Amino acid sequence: MTITLHYYPSNASFAPHVLLEELGVPFTLSLVQRDQGAHRSPEYLKLNPNGLIPVLADGDNVLYETAAILLHLADTHPEAGLAPALGTPERAQFYKWLVWLTNTLQPTIIAYYYPERWVDEGNAEGVAQVKKHAELRVGPLLDQIEAQLASHGGDWLLGEKYTVADPLAFMLCRWTRNFARPARSLPHIGRYLARVMARPAVQRAVATEKLPQPVY
Repeated sequence: MTITLHYYPSNASFAPHVLLEELGVPFTLSLVQRDQGAHRSPEYLKLNPNGLIPVLADGDNVLYETAAILLHLADTHPEAGLAPALGTPERAQFYKWLVWLTNTLQPTIIAYYYPERWVDEGNAEGVAQVKKHAELRVGPLLDQIEAQLASHGGDWLLGEKYTVADPLAFMLCRWTRNFARPARSLPHIGRYLARVMARPAVQRAVATEKLPQPVY
């Protein structure tokens, strides 16, 4: 079955891209020319009616939502061991963090990058306020990741084992790289991001997407 990831550099497709590299399975990248509005084209909207990136086509199975794609890839490649066993306390914690990352941290960062979505057109003062408050709200959320890493002393978000939550956490942390208090400035997160960055799969995805320095 052919796997195709519809992506754009530095977008939310980065975490699935890393995971596909990590799995070492054959896949194809399909660049969505977002800068030319291709994510709003009728063809793309048939894949994702929300007009958002990424989309994963696994044969005839078409998925959107980054966390759903990550879970699907983990479940269809159990031999990789990138998710805890079903029904275990570890799996429950895995769900909690994956959902928290995509449902709490990611929307807050998105508000920072797209503040105009939340105010009337032309409201420059409103845009500035949304951007400011989003950045402030991200701070305590990063503190939660810092505390999680400090609590167990393991190399990865959930402890000793690398899971599909790690490329997602890395992606979201790198989106704060230009904040006044970026994720990398927190000691445990800084070391964690360096460990994730050292993985060959991450380096291949960064090189393919030609991400600028600093990566995170």
